[in-house]
Amino acid sequence: MASRRPKPRASVKTPEMQGQPGVVLAHYGQASLVESASGDIIRCTTRRNLPRTVCGDRVLWASSNPREGTITRILDRKSTLVRPDHNNRPRPVAANIDQIVVVIASKPSFEYGMLDRYLAAAELLDVSPAIVVNKCDLLDAESRERLEQRLSLYRDIGYPLLFTSTQTTDGMKDLYSALKMHTSILVGQSGVGKSSLVQTLLPDLDIRVGNLSQVTGLGRHTTTVAMLYHLQDGGDLIDSPGVRDFTLCHVNPEDLAHGFREFTPFIGQCRFHNCRHLSEPGCAVADAARRGEIHPQRLENYRSLVKAMNASA
Repeated sequence: MASRRPKPRASVKTPEMQGQPGVVLAHYGQASLVESASGDIIRCTTRRNLPRTVCGDRVLWASSNPREGTITRILDRKSTLVRPDHNNRPRPVAANIDQIVVVIASKPSFEYGMLDRYLAAAELLDVSPAIVVNKCDLLDAESRERLEQRLSLYRDIGYPLLFTSTQTTDGMKDLYSALKMHTSILVGQSGVGKSSLVQTLLPDLDIRVGNLSQVTGLGRHTTTVAMLYHLQDGGDLIDSPGVRDFTLCHVNPEDLAHGFREFTPFIGQCRFHNCRHLSEPGCAVADAARRGEIHPQRLENYRSLVKAMNASA
């Protein structure tokens, strides 16, 4: 079965929007790898008056020779995952995704606060979140049971929770099924095994990367940039570089509560309309946590995040 590709939009005839449709597979420095409607991969530069392209962008481009072209327009993005760069400026990571898959592992140990930040980003983008615990073959029965118990609060909230291993292939069929017909991005800390997951999901990955390397002339930089791949049975998968941390960009504390889905039934019921759910009296969210309707750890992580955002403002 042929790989599913984004459906191209019709070419636009106005001069400033002229070009043929394509999708950005990756962005290297000043160049973008654009897949044409026919499946060819073109190395493109971007017009100077346009913003930087990101993996997953739908674009219009014009050919300058059989293997090179110029991006003439970036089409509207349905969603954009953003994180701050080293200067704390917002930097888009991927566009037009509809699912964020947060990959964690028992080794290296993960931080629940970062997991909550990724889940909040998914909620605020209105895309589907999922949690994958990779390298489960490294866990003995007792350790796995303890970890499942700690993570059960996320399953109770309604987040899909999968345990995977590329060594034993445990959970890989379920992960593939969860990715089908979605445009998903794998995110997480360095060392959690995202690249191994991609390799297992895409048995012909070496061939694909080799073809891309020939176009870019930059070698096999699969772990240094976000890269979009097509799944055989439908859907697109973006593999993103590992990070040490993840921070939400330009989110007001007033909006952050909407990134914690279990808070939703209680937002608007507080005594004060501008309640931030920190220590205000009559807070419906805090009352729900005391009744056990919100897990106390999630409320604590939310409060820590609000305080951190206030400190950096």
